[in-house]
Parts: sequence; C-alpha cells; structure tokens
Amino acid sequence: MSALAPVIVAAAPELQVHSFGAPNTGDAQVAVCWNPPAGALRSLPELRLVHAIAAGVDNILCDPQLPAVPICRVVDPYQARAMSEFVMWGALHFHRQFDQVLANQRAGLWQVPAQKLASDCTIGVMGLGEIGARVAADLLHAGFTVKGWARSDRTLPGIQSFSSRDALPAFLSGVDILVCLLPLTSETRGLLNADLLRQLNPGAKLIHVGRGEHLVMDALLAALSNGHMDGAIVDVFPNEPLSPDDPLWRHPKLIVTPHMAAIASLETIGSQIAENVRRLMRGEPLNNQVDVGQRQ
Repeated sequence: MSALAPVIVAAAPELQVHSFGAPNTGDAQVAVCWNPPAGALRSLPELRLVHAIAAGVDNILCDPQLPAVPICRVVDPYQARAMSEFVMWGALHFHRQFDQVLANQRAGLWQVPAQKLASDCTIGVMGLGEIGARVAADLLHAGFTVKGWARSDRTLPGIQSFSSRDALPAFLSGVDILVCLLPLTSETRGLLNADLLRQLNPGAKLIHVGRGEHLVMDALLAALSNGHMDGAIVDVFPNEPLSPDDPLWRHPKLIVTPHMAAIASLETIGSQIAENVRRLMRGEPLNNQVDVGQRQ
C-alpha cells in the first residue's frame, strides 16, 4: 500500500493520502484497502467510499461491521489477460504432460508422453465473472472442451454452463482440469473439498487461482496421495506467504506459485481510484461500483 500512495497523489495532486492509523485519518472520506482488519473501516466516521485495490472485494465484504457506503473495485483489462495467460500455461502444462516430462528429465529418462487433442481434454471453470469468462473463452479458442459453473445463470457461446449447488455434479462429471476463479463468500468457502474433488475424472488436475479459503488443502493432498488426482497448481493460500519450511513447497505433484497469477498495475489502480474520488466529490456516478446484492 505504501507504494500506491505516491501513484494516487501523482494522478490527483489535490488529494491528501495518509496511512491508516495516522493521527489525521479520522477525517478520511475514502478508504483504499485490500484486506482491512474487521471493524477498521467502522472507525472512520467521515467515510463516504471504500475502494478496493483489485477486482475482488470479498476481503472487504466479509467485515460484519462494514459501513453502509459505496464500494468500488479496480477493473484492469490487462488483469483478465494476465489471468488467462496463467491458466492457459497451467492447462497446457498438464495437457501436454510437462509435469511428467520434467520428472523424466530429473530421472534422465528419454520418453515421449502420450499425446491427445485439446478437444479431448475437458476443462471446468468455476466462476464466470469478467475474468472467468475471459479465461473460459480463451481456453475454448485454444481448442479445449470447456464447461463453466457460476452461482447464477451465465450464457457463454460454445461453453456448457451450469449454476447452483445442485448442478455441481453435472458440471464436475468428466472434468479433466478444474480451474477455480470464484469470489470468496460464505457459500464458496471450503467448496473445493473431498466430496467435490472425488467427482472429477480420475487423474484430474487443479488450477487454483481463486481465494485460499476455497480449498480444503488436506482434501487435495489426500486426492493426490491416493492417485485420484495427478497434479495441482495452487497460487492462493489462506495464510500468505508460505513459510520456507512448509511441506507444500516440496510436494512432488504440487506447483506452488506466490499469488502471482494476475496483478493490476499500480498506475491503473492509482488512476481509477483518483478518478472515483473526483467523481465522489462532484456527486457523479462512480465507476466500477459493486452491486453487493448481485455479486456472482
């Protein structure tokens, strides 16, 4: 957050930006945050706007003491592209069996893995918001068979879509690679559990780029251990960063990445926050305001 302050000031020199907890923050009208402590925003009596520094706002909405003020998020077209690139890399890594190729390299084994068409690989994308829809469309364009699941109805060309918890078994059936891009809510917390994972195809893979709290890690490790699943890429964890001695770093079927799948640029974040603050002060409609009642 300290790196963002000068970017906001550069975009809007008329604004005063202070770190939370400074003596004069009691007069703050806008809170710029990502994962504020519960009740922290309630301590700002003049608050008129909460602005997230990313596309997701679940870390803000989970505060039971959240003030009744508008909440805005950052929308960065590059972020959707970056996420799509990351998921595409993961899908190709598993589809072309680079995990096996790398294991063969370490063993000094020259062996060509079996190949199959992308259309013979079914990828299930959980979460079909702006970013999830882009990811699903790009996977479809690359030739994969794509299924999508969201908590509310979505229609995407060429993609078989499902909604509601009741539709999860039909969605999961036949999935070779599962991609999680869901927001974190009380309904999605712990959704990637043993019951869900066992409904995937034998030998399935996971690309987890949603929120750390979606995944029951013990369930994934058990599925990898018993052979039902063959691999996973996990980019998000409940507690970050992982400690250097965390055994997840060394799991042979797990790729750990440091929450790097898609990060908005500081310039984009700063300029969008500055513009929304100006709109707030002029009494104009805000950009990218979250409709809390209609969140995916």
